[in-house]
Amino acid sequence: MPAPRPALSISPAERLSERAKALQPSLTLAIAARAKQLKADGHNICSLSAGEPDFETPEFIRRAAADALAAGLTRYGPAAGEPALREAIAAKTSRENGRPTRAAEVLVTNGGKQALYNLFQVLLQSGDELLLPSPYWLSYPEIARLAGARVVELSSSAGQGFRLTAEQLEAAITPASRLLVLNSPGNPTGTVLNRAELEAIAAVLRRHPQVAVVCDEIYEFLVNPGHEHLSLAGLAPDLADRVFIVNGCAKGWAMTGWRVGWLVGPEPVIAAAAALQSQTTSNVCTFAQYGALAAVNGPRECVREMAAEFSRRRALLSDGLRAIGGITLQPPEGAFYAFPDLSHFKLDSMQLSNRLLDEVGLAVVPGAAFGDDRCIRLSCAASPATIEDGLERLRRFLSAL
Repeated sequence: MPAPRPALSISPAERLSERAKALQPSLTLAIAARAKQLKADGHNICSLSAGEPDFETPEFIRRAAADALAAGLTRYGPAAGEPALREAIAAKTSRENGRPTRAAEVLVTNGGKQALYNLFQVLLQSGDELLLPSPYWLSYPEIARLAGARVVELSSSAGQGFRLTAEQLEAAITPASRLLVLNSPGNPTGTVLNRAELEAIAAVLRRHPQVAVVCDEIYEFLVNPGHEHLSLAGLAPDLADRVFIVNGCAKGWAMTGWRVGWLVGPEPVIAAAAALQSQTTSNVCTFAQYGALAAVNGPRECVREMAAEFSRRRALLSDGLRAIGGITLQPPEGAFYAFPDLSHFKLDSMQLSNRLLDEVGLAVVPGAAFGDDRCIRLSCAASPATIEDGLERLRRFLSAL
């Protein structure tokens, strides 16, 4: 008998699926890790790359989680979330976001990112289109592509105020369009959609019943004085069967590491997303949910104090950037970022970000990660002294070009 043929050797890289090969890691996390490593190695680093509040989680929230832990609330819970927390989120959404909501229309998730992932997985499939205003938070397109969808970018610039227009949306919709993303206040631009803009978008959506919309409202409490966060779900109740809200505790309550977010929407879709979650992560950490319950039900004074401090820092960052020649800035109206256009200096955003870190020790995030290679993202989730230090390093670097 002939000798058996030797098995072909397959490298680990060759075993990867096509979707794994196409997936891009988070550039914001990579840059933050590199900046931390340089600092640990003894370099003088100023980081304005952070996407999380630099405040401690309020004490009453930490105490509630500690009490739950001490009470033995450490076991598996319902995949969709603790009933009391779902009820509290439903009441909060009804009261503060203007969408009458029942607990069955709420899914508690491992942060807002899992809420988006679950929603995209149960709504989108191969051939569908995600309508994505650009610049955008960098995870939206990757999560959509994991669901098999094609991403259609609706681009804007600093000179246009980074604003999506109804005309632009109307022109982009095709029979394959399935889901529109609205992020207000926005990351990375800080844009806050006003009532007229949201009503104009709702009017377009009424003409295209195949298009649903997800409103990412994670920065809802962080707005400049004179601006107001409004939810499309509250302004257009007739669209309730195809409007979803993603939110969470991370930004408003300084709870990024707790990983408690939520998805609100029509019950059949929430049930499908909960079924998906039951087969992936199961429930969110049980005692962390009790901390979130205290946050959602608790006083808002701590939230208002942090929001006011972010407004002061946002102004400090914006004023400092506008004082530097060659920069075009649409002043942010919310969140805790600025997204200046530095194309005047003839460097793409990756070149600029790498040189800033290497030459003056300033960590920022390249705009290419957010769909605009002309810009960089700077965060004001840092002390005023750190913001001023970062502005001086940026000024020194640009003046030497």
